[in-house]
Amino acid sequence: MTSNTRSTSRMPTLFVPHGAGPCFFMDWNPPTAWNRMAEFLKSLANTLPERPKAIVLVSAHWLEPVFSVTSAQRPALIYDYHGFPPHTYELRYPAPGEPQLAARIAALLSQAQQPAQENPERGFDHGMFIALKLMFPDANVPVVQLSLRHDLDAQAHLDAGRALAPLRDDGVLIIGSGMSFHNMRGYGDPRFGPISAEFDRWLVEAVESEPAQREQALANWAQAPSARLCHPPRAEEHLLPLMLAAGAAVEDAGQCIFTDHVMETTLSAFRFS
Repeated sequence: MTSNTRSTSRMPTLFVPHGAGPCFFMDWNPPTAWNRMAEFLKSLANTLPERPKAIVLVSAHWLEPVFSVTSAQRPALIYDYHGFPPHTYELRYPAPGEPQLAARIAALLSQAQQPAQENPERGFDHGMFIALKLMFPDANVPVVQLSLRHDLDAQAHLDAGRALAPLRDDGVLIIGSGMSFHNMRGYGDPRFGPISAEFDRWLVEAVESEPAQREQALANWAQAPSARLCHPPRAEEHLLPLMLAAGAAVEDAGQCIFTDHVMETTLSAFRFS
């Protein structure tokens, strides 16, 4: 994909929940726990202005010292979940990579003083293929996966997203894949119902604020009510993909487009367009 490949419409950016492991493709108790989220993910492609030419997916499950991008033509799948039924390790998502786009991403980040590298060996983790199997089940849109930076600096991830904003005018869909609540001790614990709801209310208000206010709030998200109960220190990797999606929005408005209550916690998704 070259820099002069233009799209007729600017793509939005998204932050979506990817559930718990391969939860959408197995039995769960209760059986309907993830149904609403699955239907939401299945519906997203129809809300876009056009079919994406490519996808940049930022996964909570890949951290590196510097931002890194998959650059293989055919990345393998990484089944980075444990203790699930055998059939969930046979799931397939044969989406092609896009080495030219990977090189452009690395260049855009480097130009913005964000060191970046291409990784031709790294495959697609479940933060990518579980969500995209629902969103784009035909696996016919090229995908480049982007890592988080392991220092988990919120402002750096907002800045990295801003550096990638030009891709949106080339028909590239930027997706942050994580969870708006991710305290493993809190899932299934009724005491975390009001805790997660309080943080979620703050998060929705922050995302839906004016862009300058939004960036300041997200850069300082750890000061929000119940923030560290929802994302414990050094474990906020599931929230950081939101920062890249918000940064890539630049001046575009953000909105909450989905909220659900699963495993006693409130989980939300966001769109910037």
